Amino acid sequence: MLYISHLTKFYGSFPAVQDLNLHIPEGDLFGFVGPNGAGKTTTIRIVCGLLRASQGSVRIAGTQAGAGSREMKRLIGYVPDFFGVYDNLKVREYMEMYGSMYGMYPREIAKLTGDLLELVNLADKKDVYVDTLSRGMKQRLCVARALLHNPKLLVLDEPNSGLDPRARVEMKELLKNLHSMGKTILISSHILSELSQMCSSIGIMNGGRLVTAGKIEDILQQAAGGVQIHIQVVSGMEQAVRLMKEQAAVVVESVRENELIILHRGTDQELCRLIGDLIANQVVLTGFHREEGDLETLFLQLTGGAQ
Repeated sequence: MLYISHLTKFYGSFPAVQDLNLHIPEGDLFGFVGPNGAGKTTTIRIVCGLLRASQGSVRIAGTQAGAGSREMKRLIGYVPDFFGVYDNLKVREYMEMYGSMYGMYPREIAKLTGDLLELVNLADKKDVYVDTLSRGMKQRLCVARALLHNPKLLVLDEPNSGLDPRARVEMKELLKNLHSMGKTILISSHILSELSQMCSSIGIMNGGRLVTAGKIEDILQQAAGGVQIHIQVVSGMEQAVRLMKEQAAVVVESVRENELIILHRGTDQELCRLIGDLIANQVVLTGFHREEGDLETLFLQLTGGAQ
């Protein structure tokens, strides 16, 4: 879907983005994180055609994206962190105005407006003036507007900036819903806990460079050297420890009275076989669970604690 190749952007002699390569597949919900000044917003503005790259290229759904490209504008729905709305318009009129900019027919705009306002939970606000809406409602309205022309890629730059906790939850649920419908989404945010709960993949930038990118669980596992597994053992602990030490992909981290903690570097299928081997060798278990990785800790490790 989105291919970024050797993207570089200079402001004078300062490299805001340096040789960035990234692929976001169709249907992915990709989280873009990094400290202030990392180059996230510059990258997003280049992707959306608002800035020209110094070097490199961006392709969306097979189409070369360039600053000011009319075709590119049809492929992208953009929700900036701070956006302008026309306060003297009603919600319905706001949607009609943007639909007309894309050359859509009035009947088509009316139908899609109803569907999209329902999607963002603003169906009862269509005849309300935009300036009377809360910030959270305005942000959801901006998402509806960005979806009006059915873009291939939805891009959101810090959409939760300035929102209260309830509005952040509503935005998170909206994005998860869009993801479940197959929409490809790129979102930047500083709220790492929320990204870990809704994104399928992330990319971490620092100093204008992409430090790492991929599936969240894969990145956390790679950074930790494996997945920590807690196994509750009723009897047969000695046998369990012996079997674990024989496994090349396992490191025994801790042996407690009724709990064995290991670091597992294999796949989920290999872990299932490992648990099966324990049971087959007369080790009595009451259960096991994996220790979830900490995205905030990983972020601080990779960016040197910068915020």
